[in-house]
Amino acid sequence: MSVACNFCGRVVEGDEPPLTWTAAVERGRMRHYCEACSREHLRSMEAKLDSEWW
Repeated sequence: MSVACNFCGRVVEGDEPPLTWTAAVERGRMRHYCEACSREHLRSMEAKLDSEWW
């Protein structure tokens, strides 16, 4: 099995993504983002959080 980054498509082997990857649930689907995309799109991801997380 493998896991792919939902931004760039980078693929890693295994059932779980590396600890450096970010995970999110969007519209009921689990999404994973590699460390490079997580850093690049951090502000966009934070903007989607509900205010109760702050």
